[in-house]
Parts: sequence; C-alpha cells; structure tokens
Amino acid sequence: MNAIYCDTREKPQAIESLSEQIKKKGYELVRTKLYVGDYQLLSNPYLVVDRKQNLQEIIGNVTHDHKRFKAELERAQELGIHVIVLIEHSPAIKCIDDIRYWHNPRLKTSPKATTGNQLIKILNTMQMVYDVEFQFCAKNQTGNKIVEILEKGAVEHGKASEI
Repeated sequence: MNAIYCDTREKPQAIESLSEQIKKKGYELVRTKLYVGDYQLLSNPYLVVDRKQNLQEIIGNVTHDHKRFKAELERAQELGIHVIVLIEHSPAIKCIDDIRYWHNPRLKTSPKATTGNQLIKILNTMQMVYDVEFQFCAKNQTGNKIVEILEKGAVEHGKASEI
C-alpha cells in the first residue's frame, strides 16, 4: 500500500473524515513529524500540503503568526519543497479571487479585522515571494483534494511509476 505522511500536529479528531477519504483512495496514512506542511506523499518529498481549517486560520497565519508562517515557507524554499496551502472553506470559494465576495464575520465586532480584499493582496504577495500556492476546497472534500494534489505533483515531478 502506498503511504501519505501526516504531520503529528494534526489532531486525530480533526482529520477523521479526511483520513477515511485518503484510505479509500488506496493510501495508508502514516503519522510522523514533518519538517514543513501537514501531508506529503512518501515517494515525493518535494511537495507538501499544508491544511488550513478555514479563512480565519489563514488570516491568523498571515497576520498574527506571520513570523512563524514566513519562517516555515522560507525553510521549504531553502530545501526546494513546494508548499500548497489547502484552505477548507465553503464550495463558493474556489480560488483566491473568490475571497473578495467573502465577508469576515469578525468585522462586526472589530472594524480592523482583515477584509476579503486585504486577504487577497496578502495571499497574492506570498505566492510571488515564497513560491507557495493557495488552493481551496469544501470541508467534506479535503482528503480527496489532498490525494489529488499529491498525485498530480508526483506525476509532474516524474514520480508516476512510484505511485
């Protein structure tokens, strides 16, 4: 059976559903500490998926936790690892530009909360500076999307025979 590594910092109860989707695709989920990201195909260490639960989590990463998040992306760059940040949200958000239609509920209580347009600018800048890619999926499709991303990356990097 082929294996996908899953970082040990991923909480088991939070990934129960996506674990089942990954297993149905023919992969064993092996929990281990990853240097960067949350998911990695055993046969291709140069591509990782970093899962975010929603837009609020990525906002926290690119604002309050910017230093830590930036350091992780820089480590990946130094090692030649391509990071795809997979943001779970609603099916209405399929790409960065769709965020412009999202209204941050925190704006009701904090007028300085990050807006959709501000988040778009931040994510686009990070893509250019750190060679990171932001993709989106509905929460009920996360496991399938992780497998799709990792398999596609393996094929693109000549690892198809190892899948």
